[in-house]
Amino acid sequence: MAMNLLPEKREQGKENFAVEIGRKISRREFMKGLLAASAVAPVSAALYYGYDKFHGEPVRAALIGCGDEGGVLVGEHNPEYLRFVAVCDIRPFNLQRIFEGESSGPRKGLIRKYGSQARKEIEVFTDYREMLEKRKDIQAVVIAVPLHLHAKIAIDCMRAGKHVLCEKLMAWNVRQCKEMIRTARETDRVLAIGHQRHYSLLYAYALELIQAGTLGTIKHIRALWHRNNTWPMMETDKEGKPKLKINPEDGSPVLRDSWRPQIRDEDAKHEPLLRNLARYGYRSLEELVRWRLYLRTGGGLMAELGSHQLDACSIFLGKVHPLAVTAIGGKYFYRDDREVEDHVYCTFEYPGRDYYERDDQGNIVYEIRDGRRLPKIKDKNDIVVVTYSSINTNAFEGYGECVMGSRGTLIVDREQEAMFFPEPDPNARAQGSQTRLQVVQSTPNKPAVESSASESRADLLRRGQSVLPNPVSRGYREEMEHFAYCVKMWEDPNVKPEERPWPRCHGEVAMADAIVALTANVAMRGVEGSGPRRIEFQPEWFDPDNFNALPDAHMKEWGPPFE
Repeated sequence: MAMNLLPEKREQGKENFAVEIGRKISRREFMKGLLAASAVAPVSAALYYGYDKFHGEPVRAALIGCGDEGGVLVGEHNPEYLRFVAVCDIRPFNLQRIFEGESSGPRKGLIRKYGSQARKEIEVFTDYREMLEKRKDIQAVVIAVPLHLHAKIAIDCMRAGKHVLCEKLMAWNVRQCKEMIRTARETDRVLAIGHQRHYSLLYAYALELIQAGTLGTIKHIRALWHRNNTWPMMETDKEGKPKLKINPEDGSPVLRDSWRPQIRDEDAKHEPLLRNLARYGYRSLEELVRWRLYLRTGGGLMAELGSHQLDACSIFLGKVHPLAVTAIGGKYFYRDDREVEDHVYCTFEYPGRDYYERDDQGNIVYEIRDGRRLPKIKDKNDIVVVTYSSINTNAFEGYGECVMGSRGTLIVDREQEAMFFPEPDPNARAQGSQTRLQVVQSTPNKPAVESSASESRADLLRRGQSVLPNPVSRGYREEMEHFAYCVKMWEDPNVKPEERPWPRCHGEVAMADAIVALTANVAMRGVEGSGPRRIEFQPEWFDPDNFNALPDAHMKEWGPPFE
């Protein structure tokens, strides 16, 4: 998302990022004390996130939902930690693809992961309830089904004694999120949600720099996910010449829209699937295959894409909840039957680090106001503005986050590259300074100034590059490894409940992400024709035990599927 950056400028930004990492390592302040100044190799995710190399048998798992995201999870999982023994999907095409995979990209398929014996060793189901009843040996399930089914299937699996890793967004509405958390507590099961940036070492390094004050005071974050789905699809005619692919329904060109995939013959001609669509909770085969386009089954751009970016912004700002959101969006380009927006633009107001009163340990101080337990405000003007946009008609900047501080700008581009650009220092001597001087924290009473002797840039660069992950992982593999580790520890009778590890994105963390995305939808769509508006977030919404406090209480479930 680095707008107008030439290749040499990007390389400079990546070098700057590595130099700052090297600087922190040299002070022995980096990586939570895991690295010494002489570190010469990348730190593993297992070491950084605190889970050990697996001992004994891997966790026996089932995959429910073998579509696009299920394929990514299969391709990225580590069989030494988590081994799939069953898969479940109602679509024949998905069941075929989950074994065979794709020729390129992350969806490698079970055969490439386990070998030719995969079809014999991995049992196939079309009804997850039958699978839960038959395969008592399964310890955990990975859920990658359409959004409206997340809560129903996750709750059923936990009640059947299975630990759950569910794809994001956590659920279709906030009430369902709270029901999932309550069920996890009642059944004493691990509940993890797949916001994989919590397990990306690239984001972890970026956060370390932010927390160290390298960026100075942050007042603005710009996040986006821009795609261009306007290009027509091509096919060949009988003579082998290229031609536009035409929609037989209305004669219009078929566009390269990943949210409107082709309906495969394997599904369209499968009588058992067509006969049971209503039982599965779908009005048509189109709604099943293109579920992201409809309000009954999906959450739109904010749920599918925006939740990633806002999750990252929350992490960068210290896992705080936003104060307010204003949003607009609509179906500005497409003229088909989709119900969700194709363009969204949101402005969030987040609390800065001095917005709330904090104790000596850095925890927010609470007080009773108007009969409510609320955070105590210290400086109401300390606001960070976060903007987010997702569009379907231009892919110039791709996706990522740009964090703008008073001492520098941090860009994380497509989860693969991190760049740092320091602000020009007007006090620096023309011939180069031997001392690095910066304000690392500013309060109304006392600015804190940090000074350090300069080291060779080449040494800092070499040290920083030596610990950066290469290749960069997006976090899927580490997310599933840690989930499996948590399952092992929770099932170990020698591990006390208070000593159990928790997923980094457990239910309450993921519910906060869902509240941010779904409240933006409410602000954008309005309620009962009210139109776009500014909405202030209420602390009670984030209380998993308060079922009366919901930002989207008007979103009534259309009826549980599989009844």
